[in-house]
Amino acid sequence: MLEKSRLDRINELAKKAKTEGLTEEEKKEQEQLRKEYIEKFRENFKGQLKKIKFVEDLSEEELNEIAKEKMKQN
Repeated sequence: MLEKSRLDRINELAKKAKTEGLTEEEKKEQEQLRKEYIEKFRENFKGQLKKIKFVEDLSEEELNEIAKEKMKQN
């Protein structure tokens, strides 16, 4: 994910845009930060999607292994 300082800056610029407006330089910075945020978001989301397994696609052995793990957790 994006660094906290960069997220804070995005929020700071958004607040300033609503209250007093942004300079051209700040608008460019805001645009760049937003692009960076969206890129990181997409990377993370794609990573999560790749980890998803559908039960219908699992073998009998994999299903049994999952069931055993659930039993250990309880």
